[in-house]
Amino acid sequence: MGTDLNAPLGQDRKPRSAGAQKPGLTFGRLLLGIGVIALIGISTWSVLKPSGLIVQQKPETQVLADAAKPGDTTATETAADGNTPKQQQTSGALSGAHVEETLTNNGSIVTKFSPKQRDGDGPAFIQVGRTKGQDPRLATFPNDALLEDSPQGRLPITGPDGLRPMDQYARPWSGARGIRIALVVGGLGLSQTGTQNALRQLSPEVTMAFAATGNSLQRWMQEARRTGHEILLQVPFEPFDYPDNNPGPHTLRIGLDAKKNLSELHYSLAQITNYTGIMNFLGGRFLSDADALEPVMRDLGRRGLLFLDDATSAQSLTGTLAGTIGVPHGFADMVVDNQIDRTAILKKLDELERIARRNGSAIGVASAFDESVAAIAQWMDEAGTRGIEFVGVSALVKDPQQQ
Repeated sequence: MGTDLNAPLGQDRKPRSAGAQKPGLTFGRLLLGIGVIALIGISTWSVLKPSGLIVQQKPETQVLADAAKPGDTTATETAADGNTPKQQQTSGALSGAHVEETLTNNGSIVTKFSPKQRDGDGPAFIQVGRTKGQDPRLATFPNDALLEDSPQGRLPITGPDGLRPMDQYARPWSGARGIRIALVVGGLGLSQTGTQNALRQLSPEVTMAFAATGNSLQRWMQEARRTGHEILLQVPFEPFDYPDNNPGPHTLRIGLDAKKNLSELHYSLAQITNYTGIMNFLGGRFLSDADALEPVMRDLGRRGLLFLDDATSAQSLTGTLAGTIGVPHGFADMVVDNQIDRTAILKKLDELERIARRNGSAIGVASAFDESVAAIAQWMDEAGTRGIEFVGVSALVKDPQQQ
């Protein structure tokens, strides 16, 4: 019919002109290839540039040179092998952040940025109060900035920035104003089996008080901190019936001068670290004598420690002096194990709960007897379902810095 539809496949085609070329590299394809190459190049540059995913590391000599810039303060440590230095650099006072660079043993550089106050223009950092508590992964280690050397050993001290041991080693809590109870179990370190039993059975919310006259205190302290407990140190003070009732060596006594009593106090304070404050072990006579007690309270205040009075002496002056001097302090509302009987202890704990509901909070103290530990563990499991929050004792003391 004269159309292509009736022509045999491949026949009657018009001959191809002599100048026609087979499809090849056209201008459009050339542009497309250049675009793909350019895209790959830009992507590679973005990845490899210093601000990308690959961290540019300076050679050690450059790090040391940077650390010497004017306005910067630098601290250098020597690694354990004695060969490779660790370089920490803190930015100058006008910077908006602290910048610390640490040269590790394998030659890598770790940079840490943290905000600080600054002058002039730039972002403002809002301080809402000091954070209490310690990273649980570091809870067994003391903050070296909160320790000072003494003839008796390393003693707690308020840090150069005002950080107190009471804040650093406090157990964090919710901050809610519900019903709060702090339970303090003391006498730890005096008996190995009793200490093991208490650490095994008691919830981390229980504050542990270690006797300064105990044994293996550093080991037990680390175990308590590792499992989340806030801890206190029990210091021996002279009771009314001393020496018939003797709290042990290094007891603070009213017959000693202030210098000697402070030396005895420092001996006790140096036995362990990582505690928020001290609690008296006996001491009715000493705590009722203002002349003997005042130098002790002033020293505790300077060191950023709290004082917990077990409230076993009605004549104690700790509250009066602590309030005057500005020392964080608290009083136990009840000794829950005056009777070493499980049923009697449970009744006392119920009474402590009634006090807490009436006043908003309460502090109970006990000793690490097997009966006391078992009763406290049982009662806490039940009381926790009644809307009670168990907190470290530092959350319930009167703190002049928080008023």
